[in-house]
Amino acid sequence: MHIKRNYTTFEMAWWTRFETFLFLIIIFLWVSLYYFFDVSWLKIPWTPLALIGTAVAFVIGFQNNAAYGRIWEARKIWGGIVNTSRTFGVYVQDMVNNEYAQAPVDDAALQMEIKILTNRHIAWMTALRFAMREPRRWETTANHRTNQEWGMRPPERDTRLEDELKAVISESDYAYVMSKNNKATAMLYLQSHHLKELKERGLIWEFSFLELEGIVQELFTLQGQSERIKNFPYPRHFATLNHFFMWIFVLLLPLSLVPQFAEIGAGILDKSTLIGKYFIWLSIPFYVIVAWIFHTMERIGRTGENPFEGTANDVPISTIARGIEIDLLQNLGESDDQIPKQFPFKKDTQF
Repeated sequence: MHIKRNYTTFEMAWWTRFETFLFLIIIFLWVSLYYFFDVSWLKIPWTPLALIGTAVAFVIGFQNNAAYGRIWEARKIWGGIVNTSRTFGVYVQDMVNNEYAQAPVDDAALQMEIKILTNRHIAWMTALRFAMREPRRWETTANHRTNQEWGMRPPERDTRLEDELKAVISESDYAYVMSKNNKATAMLYLQSHHLKELKERGLIWEFSFLELEGIVQELFTLQGQSERIKNFPYPRHFATLNHFFMWIFVLLLPLSLVPQFAEIGAGILDKSTLIGKYFIWLSIPFYVIVAWIFHTMERIGRTGENPFEGTANDVPISTIARGIEIDLLQNLGESDDQIPKQFPFKKDTQF
């Protein structure tokens, strides 16, 4: 997700430069064909092309709205994870105590239980963000050469989930979680079992236990919502046909645009021979502008279809999860050397 850009227009043009060069080649070939071989009969009227362009514009607009809806929903889900995580952190610190304990324990033991619950929640967020970064067959945006040339990758591409989990949970928890396919779900199961054990020991009041179980339920809900967006892509028949329709329009456009400029040039030959003779070549920049706009808008829609893929414009779940982790550990009283640093920006972009 971009944070700050003073040269966005330049980067957008650079991002689409290969397609722009292709548009230049297409229109140069058509103009050369008209200018040097006088194929004025090879043209189509504006009416059908305008209908195609209107239809393509509507479909691209629909795709962009749907893609933005997926991004915004994903951001709201992870915003819910932020709020619920903070609530869980404060509930655990205040509700785990000796007030109703049958066999009270010392403060160090209570603090250890709180730390285990907090670290397990951090492990749940870690497992979830790694699951959201796992590639799917329909996630192809990151493979585009103009997306790879910047060298920007989410942190999950450079670290291992196993190493991240070992640093925050016990060996028994680690063995249990790694034996399951859905590791984030397994983490919440362990969390619920631990809360039940503390309730039975009286270290959590029964009503407090219900509140904490409600938080676990909410985390299950948020995880499921996040997985739904990850595992259910934007319908491929919409995305694929939209891509084809855009290219049909772009390839047919010269058959109407170039003859129109040729007719205008012929009409002003009497007034200005030089301008009238070469006026057809002005269709090149106009075609490139129109084709670039349609293509870029369609590509922006494709880029936003999968908000967890790990590209520069996706929801920055790594930064969000690490921010929650820092908050929880700071409020737990951990020293600065035991609290991880926030992931650095890469070219003014957070992941």
